Amino acid sequence: MDARFTAEQDEIRGALRELLRRRCGPRELREALDTPAGHDPDLWAALAGQLGLPGLALPEEYGGVGCSATELALACEETGRVLAPSPLLATAVLAAPLLLALGTEAQRADLLPRIASGTLTATLAAPPATALALTCGNEGEWAGGGRAGGVQARLVRGTGGDTTAGPGAQGGDVGTAWRLYGQVEQVLDGHTAGLLVVAAHAGGFARSRTLLFLVPGDAPGLVRTRQTALDATRPRACIQLRDVEAELLGGDDEADVLGALARLGDTVAAVLACEAVGAADRALERTVEYVGQREQFGRAIGSFQAVKHRLADVYVQLQAARSAAYYAAWAVGQGEQRVGGLALAQALEALRTAAAEGIQLHGGIGFTWEHEAHLYFKRATGDDLLFGPAHRLRAHAADAARLFERTEVTV
Repeated sequence: MDARFTAEQDEIRGALRELLRRRCGPRELREALDTPAGHDPDLWAALAGQLGLPGLALPEEYGGVGCSATELALACEETGRVLAPSPLLATAVLAAPLLLALGTEAQRADLLPRIASGTLTATLAAPPATALALTCGNEGEWAGGGRAGGVQARLVRGTGGDTTAGPGAQGGDVGTAWRLYGQVEQVLDGHTAGLLVVAAHAGGFARSRTLLFLVPGDAPGLVRTRQTALDATRPRACIQLRDVEAELLGGDDEADVLGALARLGDTVAAVLACEAVGAADRALERTVEYVGQREQFGRAIGSFQAVKHRLADVYVQLQAARSAAYYAAWAVGQGEQRVGGLALAQALEALRTAAAEGIQLHGGIGFTWEHEAHLYFKRATGDDLLFGPAHRLRAHAADAARLFERTEVTV
């Protein structure tokens, strides 16, 4: 492993940081959060048009830049520094890789160029921690396999009758169509996405399986409601599907959907780890700057040994998380699996510590709504609830590695 950044990676990071410095300051951030979409469309257009971020990890044949998930993770580190609200995570990290991995050539040729250009946003309608196998196995109960919650899929035949999808049933068969019914909570950017990749349960009890379906954002019977979230910088929605017609992703109901979701989970965890490291770095940076200015007893509070020790502990924890996140970003670019979860756990804890210490050391102003400190703490807490928590990420990694399994030793 070469730990140095390439010239291209440095250029991406530098250009993105400069754009965000000009277009996503504290005032612009709050204005974007108050809009119905929860993000600034002009900023998204700039990220897509000037830097090509939505297509950063997509092949050039589909209009992408042709980079790997490593570059995408490093780009998300910069967006994490300013908590930039945008459809980048939902579109480029959650949805696009599934379209690339499982979609038919016609689906990829139709959807991926529009995603790469930024004209089409997309998201994954599924509980992320469970569906992506971040905190437990993703055997399929979360998709409605337990017949409680989730989304159910059935194949409706053109004769007017309907039947549960049987073996070999195809979404593209003449005279048939897939219909979805159910509800999904906490869908990232689900209220604005132009395309939903919906995970649904099909086949009844005997042929139980999880499939992925494509649902346009304006499909009849689709109800989308923006939810009030702890972390307003990561808008999310409740998705209700009331007998909605959908297209089967890939056209093959025997595809290894659960395996694809689990592989995607490792990439998502690496990207989120880098994003959390960027946010933690900025929270620490702001705190160090403040304690160098605030005075008590005629001297800056940053000169007090107790304050130095607290910030030094945050710095050490941040650097350890950065190393883990960078390794995970490199590893997923090389096709290595089962590294993202541990990096994400460490990064989330570093962000929570940096944000909490920032609030404390800012004193009275750190607790006010007008200051940005609480936004970083809410990002840490929100991600912990949505993708973690950290102890479950570690426990699942230990289970996957069989760390605590007993082995019989024969002499």
